[in-house]
Amino acid sequence: MTRPNETTLSASTLGTPGEPLDTVLGWLDDAGVRAIELRLSAGEFADPAMTRRERLELRARLDAAGVVVSGIASYVRVASDANDEMVTGALAHALQFAADLRAPVVRVFPGAPTRPAAYDRVPELIEPEAVVDERAARRLDSVSAIASDLGVHPVLETHDSHPRGEDIRRILDQVHGPVGAVWDLMHPWRVGEPIERTWELLAPWIDDDRGGVQVKDANLPADATPIAIGAGTLPTEDFGRLLGSAGFRGTVCLEWERTWHPRAVRLDEALVSTRAWYDRHFAAVAA
Repeated sequence: MTRPNETTLSASTLGTPGEPLDTVLGWLDDAGVRAIELRLSAGEFADPAMTRRERLELRARLDAAGVVVSGIASYVRVASDANDEMVTGALAHALQFAADLRAPVVRVFPGAPTRPAAYDRVPELIEPEAVVDERAARRLDSVSAIASDLGVHPVLETHDSHPRGEDIRRILDQVHGPVGAVWDLMHPWRVGEPIERTWELLAPWIDDDRGGVQVKDANLPADATPIAIGAGTLPTEDFGRLLGSAGFRGTVCLEWERTWHPRAVRLDEALVSTRAWYDRHFAAVAA
C-alpha cells in the first residue's frame, strides 16, 4: 500500500440533523474541510433505499463541491446474534453503496449482546468471548471478495460491546481479508484504556488510510452533550500530540453527535474549534 502524504479532516453527518446538503457543504467549505462521512440511515443524505442513480447523483453534487466521502457510517453489527445472512447481506449492501460514492471504507460496529454496565466499565458479554469474536471475524471475512472487487473495506469501531482497542484487536487478529479499524477517542478512554495503549494495539489497522480516528469532546461523565474540542474532559490535546508524533496519516473525523444531543451547537460552530485543534497537530504534515 502506498503511504498517504497527509491527514484528512472530515466531519460526520451525525452532526447535521435536518440540515440541507447545500448548507452542510457550505459549512465545510467555510472551515476548509474537504471530506465528509455520510451516515447510512433512513432519511439521511445517504439513505439505504437510494437507487444507484440517486447515489451517483449525490456523488456528482459532492464532486461539484470539491468534497470527497471519507467513509460510509453504517449500523451493521458484525458481532450481533442476528442470523449471518442478515448481517452479511447488510454489510455487502453498504460496501456497494460506498463504492458508488467512491468512499474507501464502511464503518461497522461490534454490537454483541451484553449485560448492563456502568459508564466506565467494559460491558460483560452474554455469550462466551471466543464465540462472539469468531462470529464477528467470520462475517468480516465473508465479504472479503466483494470488498476486494469494489476497492472498499469494512472498518470496525471501538464501540458498544468492544469499547477498547484490546477488544477490537481480538477480532481483527482473526480476520484474513481487507479490514481496518476506527478509533473513537471516547470509548477506550472512558473504560480506562490509555490512549497510548489503544494506538499500540490498533495502529496497523488505522494508519495509512486503512482506518481512521474520531475526535469529540464533552464534560464526561457528567454530561455527554458535545462541546468545543478542548473544552471538555476528553484528552483531545494528548490525542492530537500522540497521533502527530506517531506520524499518523489518515482520516481524522469530527463525530459531532448533534443527532443524539440536540442541545449541541450546530456543526458550523463545532468546526471552528475542530479546525483549530487539527491545525495545531496536523498542519505541518498536511501542508
